[in-house]
Amino acid sequence: MKKALTLAAMLLATPAMAQDKMTLILDWFINPDHGPIIIAQENGYFAEQGLEVEIIPPADPSDPPKLVAAGKADLAVSYQPQLHLQIHEGLPLTRVGTLVATPLNCLLVLQDGPIKSIADLKGGKVGFSVAGVEEAVLGAILQPNGLTLDDIELVNVNWSLSPSLMSGQVDAVIGAFRNFELNQMEIEGVEGRCFYIEEEGLPTYDELIYVANTESLDKEKIARFLAATEKATQFIVNHPEKSWEIFAGTSKELQDELNAKAWVDTLPRFALRPAAFDAGRYAAFETFLHEFGLVPSVNPVSTIAIDVTAQ
Repeated sequence: MKKALTLAAMLLATPAMAQDKMTLILDWFINPDHGPIIIAQENGYFAEQGLEVEIIPPADPSDPPKLVAAGKADLAVSYQPQLHLQIHEGLPLTRVGTLVATPLNCLLVLQDGPIKSIADLKGGKVGFSVAGVEEAVLGAILQPNGLTLDDIELVNVNWSLSPSLMSGQVDAVIGAFRNFELNQMEIEGVEGRCFYIEEEGLPTYDELIYVANTESLDKEKIARFLAATEKATQFIVNHPEKSWEIFAGTSKELQDELNAKAWVDTLPRFALRPAAFDAGRYAAFETFLHEFGLVPSVNPVSTIAIDVTAQ
């Protein structure tokens, strides 16, 4: 008995092993899209993996991949279409995991407005928030409808997507997330309609991904991060209401009707296996971008995305 007590005392006196620190920069302020990250933090799944993860919303939503490329953060939440373009621009980035495995982006118009088809946008105004990637996506869905970017007027609405549409400032907005802007408009009593871009000529893709610096990424540490978010996703799927309570309990700003509705709409879109990826999907999207003249060449999938758990 004395030996057991002595051993227990020794264990209690031994300091806990230091956890590996990671910095994750989000794509935007915390919202239901980040459910697995926040649940992993709140339920202690990162700690179980020996990680201390600092989660940072960006000051500028265009900055996260650039900060990772500059070695200022371990991971960033970003977008698959943006990643393809940024690799061609020379940024040392690669996809190491998936957060949301389906497109969320859509071309949003008023349900009762004059835009009944994409072709009706000729001579109209289209709002956007992120230069480059959203313009590229818009150009790609205009082309099959006989239009080019020269046929419309692009208006930077600075993240005020649905308000600019509801106020009549623009005729449509690109970059609207179907799980947010549609719900926001419904709450305000204005019905919106989404043209889903994967139904308008774009290959399907992963909306939200984790990107790392190709020159300094730590596969083993990232694998542990993804294992924690996978466990969190399983918890969310198994306990949607409880997970919402945990998520919303982290901030009063999340406790409103919009976030509650967005949580329900986002839940089925989370990647169940965040470390895994479909190489064919990434190859098809790279080829698509090249065929539409959005990138100068076709990169092999190995330069775009990796499985950090592969031996």
